Amino acid sequence: MDDNKIVDLYLRRDEAAVKHTSRKYGDHLRALAYGIVKDRLTAEECENDTYLEAWNSIPPHEPRNYLYAYLARITRHISLDFCRKRSRLKRRAFISELSAEMEQCIPAPDDMECRIDDIAFGQAINGFLSTLSEEKRNVFIRRYWYLDSISDIAGRFSLSESKVKTMLYRSRSRLRNYLEKEGYIL
Repeated sequence: MDDNKIVDLYLRRDEAAVKHTSRKYGDHLRALAYGIVKDRLTAEECENDTYLEAWNSIPPHEPRNYLYAYLARITRHISLDFCRKRSRLKRRAFISELSAEMEQCIPAPDDMECRIDDIAFGQAINGFLSTLSEEKRNVFIRRYWYLDSISDIAGRFSLSESKVKTMLYRSRSRLRNYLEKEGYIL
C-alpha cells in the first residue's frame, strides 16, 4: 500500500493502518531494533511500540513523503531507550563509545542560547553525507544510525576492519571540517 494511503488511515484512526505499516515496514523496523538491542523478542517489542507511538503521533504529524524515516527514527529512539533502561553494561559502553566518537565533530553546547536548530543541523548533516562516496556514506550511516559494529560493517561491505575504522575516522574528520565551514562552533 502507498505511504499516503497508510497515513490517511492513521489520520482517520483506522486500525488497518498498523496492519499495513507492519506489512510494508515491519521487517525493516524489526531489523533496525535488533541491530541495537541484539535480542529478537525485545526487537519485536520495540517494533510494536513503534506502531503505538506512530498511532499516537501521526495526527498532528503527516509523514506522507517520509513515512519509513519517521518510523525508523521512532524505532531507533525506543530501542536506545530500552538499552538504557535495561542497564546492559556492555551495550551501554558500546553506545557511549559511539557517542564519544561523534562528540568530537558534532557540537553539543549546554546552554539553550547556543543550541542548534535541529532542522538546519539535519540539513547540514545531509549536505555533508552528499559529499561522501556511496560506500563511505553507507559505512557512516551503518555505524552511526544503525549502530552496526565495525566487524558487521566490514563483513557487509567486504572490507577489512582497519579499512572501516580508517574510513570512519576520516569521515568524522571531514564532518568536523564541514560543520566548521558551515559556521557551527565545535
